[in-house]
Amino acid sequence: MRWDVLTLFPAMFGGPFAEGMVRKALSSGAVSLHVHDLRQWAPGAHRITDDYPFGGGPGMVLKPEPIVAAVEALRAEGAGDLILFSAQGEPLTQALAQQLALRPGLLLLCGRYEGVDQRVIDLLGPREVCLGDFVLTGGELPAMVLIDAVTRLLPGVLAPGAAEEDSFATGLLEGPQYTRPREFRGLVVPEVLLSGDHARIAAWRRRQALVRTLRRRPELLERAPLTPQDRRILAEVDGSGGAKSG
Repeated sequence: MRWDVLTLFPAMFGGPFAEGMVRKALSSGAVSLHVHDLRQWAPGAHRITDDYPFGGGPGMVLKPEPIVAAVEALRAEGAGDLILFSAQGEPLTQALAQQLALRPGLLLLCGRYEGVDQRVIDLLGPREVCLGDFVLTGGELPAMVLIDAVTRLLPGVLAPGAAEEDSFATGLLEGPQYTRPREFRGLVVPEVLLSGDHARIAAWRRRQALVRTLRRRPELLERAPLTPQDRRILAEVDGSGGAKSG
């Protein structure tokens, strides 16, 4: 998968991807990352990329000329679908990450200041994406998050099946996990996990995922694919007051 990033601060992308899973994906060739300085496409000796907003108001707005020129040039070189990080965009969810992981490449436009000139959106038609209901100083951090979230879903990046039980992958939160030692400060690993009975373990994990989702993120259950058995478990837990026990 090819990642292209268009930003005013390309140096920000050096550190986060120098370690960990994305670095391994880059080294193996599973992904390629191309970070581009928007100023390359800004006209004039001073390479100006922003200006005061028409109509007044605080802050600056990114100009359309360098962005449109940059996107057109990168598209000609094979860059993928355009994504703009914006507070007005759709939320970044696991479902969206899974959808984007099917693309051969993505071009990420990192906004700054008060955002981009509306004509950029009108002319280029980017998909607008937002991390959540809060505002950051720019689109660089969201771009890093998206690269991480999508790259880990690509074939060969994680061990087979490693992402299948993640929180949100099945519409539910993931249940608790345990490792050695079997006992720590009086807390013992649930016996079922030591049983070797894979069917019992799977049933226990499903129940834990359902209970945790009911307690912490009940709104997820409205669109999660639930079986009749799942619904019986939820009714049992809810009826016992378990959902209100913390």
